[in-house]
Amino acid sequence: MATFMVERQLTGISMEQLAGAQKAAIETAPKHGARYIRSCFVPETQVCRCLFEGPDRATIELVQQAAGLPYVSVVEALDLAP
Repeated sequence: MATFMVERQLTGISMEQLAGAQKAAIETAPKHGARYIRSCFVPETQVCRCLFEGPDRATIELVQQAAGLPYVSVVEALDLAP
C-alpha cells in the first residue's frame, strides 16, 4: 500500500463542516480498500491536506468522490511521521 496526499481548498468551511468531512473520509475509505491517516487544515489559506493509504491513486480519488468531498489533487507522498 502506498500513501497519498489529497489537497482540498475549503474556502468558508465551518469547524462543524470540517469535522463532518473528516468523518466522511474516515468512514468511506475502508469501503474502498483504503485507510484515512490524518489531516492538516490551515485556516489562513483554507487549505486542507489529508493523508490516505491505498493501493493506487484511482482508489483514493474514488474515496473522495464516494464521500462527496471536494479535492484539488491526489498525489503519492511519503509519510515521514516518527
